[in-house]
Amino acid sequence: MFYPEPIAKLIDAFSRLPGIGPKTAARLAFFVLRMKEEEVIDFAKALVNVKRNLTYCSICCNITDTDPCRICSDKTRDVSVICAVQEPKDVVAMERTREFTGHYHVLHGAISPIEGIGPDDIRVAELVKRLGDDRVQELILATNPNIEGEATAMYLSRLVKPFGIKVTRIAHGLPVGGDLEYADEVTLSKALEGRRELN
Repeated sequence: MFYPEPIAKLIDAFSRLPGIGPKTAARLAFFVLRMKEEEVIDFAKALVNVKRNLTYCSICCNITDTDPCRICSDKTRDVSVICAVQEPKDVVAMERTREFTGHYHVLHGAISPIEGIGPDDIRVAELVKRLGDDRVQELILATNPNIEGEATAMYLSRLVKPFGIKVTRIAHGLPVGGDLEYADEVTLSKALEGRRELN
């Protein structure tokens, strides 16, 4: 009510983003106001393009602008190993280590009974379908080392055991309660090397 309507609407839009409070939203809105018009148009186009030009890979469920994604299309990658991660940003974190040469599966979340998120709410069915491929010999569970990530890993481990596929969990070189995207390359690399089979 203190700002002209266009600024007020922009502040409201920014404040809907995670981690952006009213003061930060106002700062961002006034920063946009000071930008050149071409820069603002480019910024708006980038936002629209993310919604219009991205889709999910039909194989690994990662975000992509081509289907299948570049990783799934790469013939040099090891098809016998699938690394299951919670979010698309976790694929980027794992790729930065340059240690993993297999394929990924993005779950798009973790099991969390408190939040009402069960196995049917994440991409478990798609993973199970992929594990029917006789070439797959190992599933690496690289979910976050927190309560939800551990619950998801244990659920997947029990679900996959009848397939006769080796199920491993990345080692806890990562801090408990942390997220993969914030880990440095060395920590992630060591965690990947020290993965262990779940019983």
